[in-house]
Amino acid sequence: RELIVGIVRGHEFEQRLCEAAFPGIRERGWHHATLTAFASPIVAGRMLHLPAEKIQHAIGISASRHCTLGAVTAGKLTMMKNTVDPMATQSGVLAALLAEKGYPGPEHVIDGKEGLVHCYGPEWKLAVLTDGLGTSFRISQCGMKAFPTEALTHAPISAVIAIVKEQDLQPESIAEVHIRSLHRAADILADPSKYDPWSKETADHSLPYCIAAAIVDRNVTPAAFTDEKIRDPRLRAQLPKVKVVADEEIEKLFPALQRVIVKITTADGQAFEKQLDFPKGDPRNPLTDAEVEAKFDALAADVITAETGRKIKDAVWHLETLGSISELMTL
Repeated sequence: RELIVGIVRGHEFEQRLCEAAFPGIRERGWHHATLTAFASPIVAGRMLHLPAEKIQHAIGISASRHCTLGAVTAGKLTMMKNTVDPMATQSGVLAALLAEKGYPGPEHVIDGKEGLVHCYGPEWKLAVLTDGLGTSFRISQCGMKAFPTEALTHAPISAVIAIVKEQDLQPESIAEVHIRSLHRAADILADPSKYDPWSKETADHSLPYCIAAAIVDRNVTPAAFTDEKIRDPRLRAQLPKVKVVADEEIEKLFPALQRVIVKITTADGQAFEKQLDFPKGDPRNPLTDAEVEAKFDALAADVITAETGRKIKDAVWHLETLGSISELMTL
């Protein structure tokens, strides 16, 4: 039950911090792990049952020493892409342990001189951090990825899969896939390095590659990011067909909508277009429990047996009945 409280608090403050940074922390060149360094000591502090003033110090300790540049997801990606958020969480745990021993940290690391608002401008909506706190919970508004790829690839993947299946299009029959999306999608997910990915980390943040996989396999699963698949000539032949452009009208709708407009043109001149305003997995179109389990199975298949996977799923669905977190971690 304590773990559940921690999970809820983690989502609550991470999401509120992301919303407070208008229009978004990533749009300013920083990775969201920067904000995890503010949220994680709140969770760790609660786990240690620290008083409020010590949690305040823990936030100051962690946040003042741990900022994450957006460079980890720009251009060619490395294993750091998957590690910066765990490192920011580690920072919060260390900070809470220090605060527990009486180690002080900056008290106004959010709103004080040279704090978060001062250094990470231009606009912060700080009221978002506390409005309605405890009366509604952000975890119920949280999306869950349907595909193991960067979040802004999901709507275009969904649109492409829908068109390809509805029209029964074969990869060789497609001449062009034209995608109108956000500036960020065009700039970061479709820069030149993303048209020639040779690692999983770059491929799963490459919109052209994800679309190519969707065309060839009519789905995007972990199997799309093996070394063998990344080198598949049939898949790589689709990469140059993908054109991504930033759309000013779509930009104005973000973050309320993650609109994408996809147009597929075939070699014989036919054109098929689809607009999506949010992807599968969005709170307005959530994954079912069965779909969540299927995603878990796909991700875990190479690591654990099916029987162990079944035990883990059962433990997670009944987490509040476990006497100790050790029961889950042993699995």
